[in-house]
Amino acid sequence: MKILLTGAYKYTEGQLSRLKALGADFLYVEDEREELSFDVSAVDAVVCNGLFLYNDIKKFKNLKFIQLTSAGLDRVPAEYIKSKNISLFNARGVYSVPMAEFAVLGTLLIYKKSFFFRENQKNHVWQKNRELFELCGKTVLTVGCGSVGSECARRYKALGCRVLGVDLYPTENELYEKIYPLSVLPSILSVSDAVILTLPLTDETRGLFDGEMLSHMKNTAVLINISRGAVVDEDALTAALSEKKLYGAVLDVFESEPLSQDSPLWDMENVVITPHNSFVSEKNSERLFSVIYGNLSGFLKGDKAEGGSYWFRRKTERRIISEAT
Repeated sequence: MKILLTGAYKYTEGQLSRLKALGADFLYVEDEREELSFDVSAVDAVVCNGLFLYNDIKKFKNLKFIQLTSAGLDRVPAEYIKSKNISLFNARGVYSVPMAEFAVLGTLLIYKKSFFFRENQKNHVWQKNRELFELCGKTVLTVGCGSVGSECARRYKALGCRVLGVDLYPTENELYEKIYPLSVLPSILSVSDAVILTLPLTDETRGLFDGEMLSHMKNTAVLINISRGAVVDEDALTAALSEKKLYGAVLDVFESEPLSQDSPLWDMENVVITPHNSFVSEKNSERLFSVIYGNLSGFLKGDKAEGGSYWFRRKTERRIISEAT
């Protein structure tokens, strides 16, 4: 059994020893962007992030298993993987806690006008601000109710918020008052004070938050995007913020990264910009290796997820539940 590891995860010597003890032959490539110089047709499993953006997956003729180091699936040819019954695992749950904490922080940065006070501190200015908002009692909507969305819901609920959800495949979840289908998103936006985007980038969600969708939001609402930049039409968002049709935005992701220095978003007082950093935590490495090791171990032992893939199985289960409710 041949397993290809990439530099998408920085393994310690101890971790590599644990993996080698599983009994497989391990190959390693540091830079996923380089064209692989060896024959990959005999590779059975891959642990990677963007490897298949730069290398043709069809050359991996014996591929049975892919473990991603990312939560998103927009860097792999998902439909091809499904058609070949290749088991596909993402890093579900690895980044959910820091991303949820970041969402709460972002909301409070806007509500409490922290940059106003930071600027005054820098200039040694003692000046009160009487236009601060409470988070407690607000209606918070997570668009996407998977692992990240649920961790967001857990924290906002603990802070006294009413938490609603919208999802491609709604299920019951005790952290939410209710989870609605995507078809009713406009009406749910109209009652939401903070909107957290945690949904994956798919053909269905690309450009979802365009000018028309943004027009359903309250002019006192805050938009927090920690999913994928392409879910939001940046020009439409820029216009809505400029025209005070939204109270503020917290943006960690953009359609094109890094964000252009010419973007007007940089200079908006009601916008927080971070460089795709919401997932970062000192605990990620430990959590991610646990996922990698557990899934690889199961694969090598012959454990098979129903349907050949954790992701596709979960997606199917959620669709069945949605159709039944």
